[in-house]
Amino acid sequence: MSPITIATTAFGLILASALIGMLLRRKLPEQHLTGDSKDVIKLATALIATMSALVLALLFSSTRTSFEHNSATVSRITADIVELDQLLREYGPEAKPIRKALRAEIKPLIDSIWQENAEAQGDKAPEQGYNEPVHFMLRQLQPANPAQAAVQARALQVIADFSQLRLSLVAQPSDSISSTFVFVLILWLMFIFAVFSMSSPPNLTLGIVLGICILSASTAIYLILELAQPFDGLMQLSSSGLQTALK
Repeated sequence: MSPITIATTAFGLILASALIGMLLRRKLPEQHLTGDSKDVIKLATALIATMSALVLALLFSSTRTSFEHNSATVSRITADIVELDQLLREYGPEAKPIRKALRAEIKPLIDSIWQENAEAQGDKAPEQGYNEPVHFMLRQLQPANPAQAAVQARALQVIADFSQLRLSLVAQPSDSISSTFVFVLILWLMFIFAVFSMSSPPNLTLGIVLGICILSASTAIYLILELAQPFDGLMQLSSSGLQTALK
């Protein structure tokens, strides 16, 4: 399910639980919501609210770390491509066909990482090993002097690092957040807002405040799920750096 679908579902479920809480307040005897019962309900709600906050914080921290790691990896890939092109230019005219092949592989590289965007544009994501022609052509170079040999050795190191980084991005799962975590979190939020709505007689102010809080909680879930998909959705990493790397 997409993040917006999950967040919308969460909003509907939490809102329904709040409405059920308002109905229960009218049905339950007054002594169930006053005195010692009220104190116990407050303590139980505070416990669940604390656990929910911890889960939200852990999910946000995990997805934010993953997002920043992927961003750094894309930056390193871009830097490797630029460095590789500079090394090939330094090698001499013999490497000109390899520089041309490297430029031709930028689009397949982007499609292999941003696969959802490629499919939306009607492009087919390339198969693994798309950069083998460049690697093969590099190894086939015949250095004429020690300077060219040193450049070739460094270029092979760069493209090996580049290949490992690309594979690490392509091989990662599309959804790094367990659906069980999200399901349990939504259940806890439903309980919390049901208790909130039971704590006071229904009125317009209570309804507006609860509505804003429910929307905020659903938005937090949406943002966390979006962060977990760095190459798709509203908060995806930009591919403009790779597109303009060799221009």
